Amino acid sequence: MTDDRKLGFDTLQIHAGAKPDPATGARQVPIYQTTAYVFRDAEHAARLFNLEEVGYIYSRLTNPTVQALADRVAALEGGAGAVCCSSGHAAQIMALFPLMGPGRNIVASTRLYGGTITQFSQTIKRFGWSAKFVDFDDPAAIEAAVDDDTRAIFCETIANPGGVITDLDAVAEVANRVGLPLIVDNTTATPWLCRPIEHGATLVVHSATKYLTGNGTVTGGVIVDSGKFDWSASDKFPSLSAPEPAYHGLVFHKALGPMAYTFHSIAVGLRDLGMTMNPQGAHYTLMGIETLSLRMARHVENAKKIAAWLEADPRVDHVTYAGLPSSPWHDRVARICPKGAGALFTFAIKGGYDACVRLVDSLHLFSHVANLGDTRSLVIHSASTTHRQLTPEQQVAAGAAPNVVRLSIGIEDADDLIADLDQALAKATA
Repeated sequence: MTDDRKLGFDTLQIHAGAKPDPATGARQVPIYQTTAYVFRDAEHAARLFNLEEVGYIYSRLTNPTVQALADRVAALEGGAGAVCCSSGHAAQIMALFPLMGPGRNIVASTRLYGGTITQFSQTIKRFGWSAKFVDFDDPAAIEAAVDDDTRAIFCETIANPGGVITDLDAVAEVANRVGLPLIVDNTTATPWLCRPIEHGATLVVHSATKYLTGNGTVTGGVIVDSGKFDWSASDKFPSLSAPEPAYHGLVFHKALGPMAYTFHSIAVGLRDLGMTMNPQGAHYTLMGIETLSLRMARHVENAKKIAAWLEADPRVDHVTYAGLPSSPWHDRVARICPKGAGALFTFAIKGGYDACVRLVDSLHLFSHVANLGDTRSLVIHSASTTHRQLTPEQQVAAGAAPNVVRLSIGIEDADDLIADLDQALAKATA
């Protein structure tokens, strides 16, 4: 096949990582529903286990269907390699795993999905890790939060729930200056709207559950490695720059170069953590990605129209959509997300918490679910659900104040969605 990097996005989303099945000629990537793979002989098995040859051993590590998805997402993001796992949350832990150790920390944006804030502020403490949360609109504050134990900087391209666009260029400058990898969650933007590696990201993570699959059928996660970070430039990342006891002293970065992180995540991360994506889920995600650009264009078109309508409505206090000229983050759209500001945003209702609850209960076309990125339009009151576990101060900092409702705009007829919001606002503010 032609070098993936020379093909257009619409071609890559269909062809990258896939070719006709050599055994049957099947054109669509088959679901390889198998646990293990037969070795050619004892020498073949030994070479696979020694990482001297690439191939399939056991589906906790690698699977042809899952690998096709990893290759496709890596091509779309412009990365050197990728690893698929069981969920977006699994992808975040997997992304940090080769970098961290007891006593180490990350510097993370205050504007993150509520579950991510909980994972970073509470759950990772059980590994001996910690997180410092900083306003990423202030590069100086990011740099000031970095200390000798910091091992990564983490943010979202388009922050959930408010749709705030992060200035990835400015954050990457800080990461480069302090010699740390920048990890960017690109779930809400997708590589169609933004390719964070082109803005200096080292690693890109996705919840494939959302826009990549696009139909609310599976959970999955992906980590894409840029292949550009020098893991041996300091002694901060011994998992990649020092001998690995489990592989007879193999030094991943020295032996595997740009693919070191990807191979470590498979050979050690998936082997020992077992956060494996199932082949059927990978198959559904591959099919979803085939229409990613078409869906995202419609998502953005609808979101712009609905956000503008909401902003002009007297029953609405404010709208956070970065695609609106009134947004304080509007100037970042052309530079970070030139094809549009995404389809996730919040709006505040006059009437506060109670009005938000009434609105959610009065909508018909919008589905009240704890998800985003579906072809269907979705709604949730973040303060009472996805961000409920946070303090009031954390909720406000994350863009999930009590008077705010989050919308994930689907690909339905925009006028029908506006009509649904209109009738629900009438009931909510009566």
